[in-house]
Amino acid sequence: MPMNRFPIQLRFGDEDSNGHVNNVRFVQFLEEARVRLSLLPLGEELSPAEPAATFRSVTSRTGMTLVARQEIEYRAPMVYRQEPVWVEVWVTGVGGSSLTYGFRIADDDGTVYALAECTLVMADAETGRPTALSDLQIRVLESWRGDPVPFRGSRPANAGNGMSASAGATR
Repeated sequence: MPMNRFPIQLRFGDEDSNGHVNNVRFVQFLEEARVRLSLLPLGEELSPAEPAATFRSVTSRTGMTLVARQEIEYRAPMVYRQEPVWVEVWVTGVGGSSLTYGFRIADDDGTVYALAECTLVMADAETGRPTALSDLQIRVLESWRGDPVPFRGSRPANAGNGMSASAGATR
């Protein structure tokens, strides 16, 4: 699975009065990983005319990204320490104007602190209205595509809602 992995250095101030890293900080870890991924050079394979281009530079030409949805499943408490925690990030979905990242926050020893997913929408910088992803953006995102986030209780679409996959909307 195509995945990028970034170290995040914890700060003592990340801990809350309960003695563990506060849940709000996890959202910031996800943001940092997304930004760091967007700043990696695309290279000649994805952007032959401009190998030093980044996803962020390509995106800023056509608009901006807005967070539309974010979900975090906390798996284990994290406490302050000097060793970094690792945030793995990959793409789980690409739509006409949206993209979805998957995340895993973990240690090298295999301890998983959280799984997360974040959907962003490309928008016109002036109007804020959704705008289509470019061919280059889609190529880049597809090169980062991986498996769905393995949330606990994950199940196929329509499972458990009383409708079969072949059930129609009219009854």
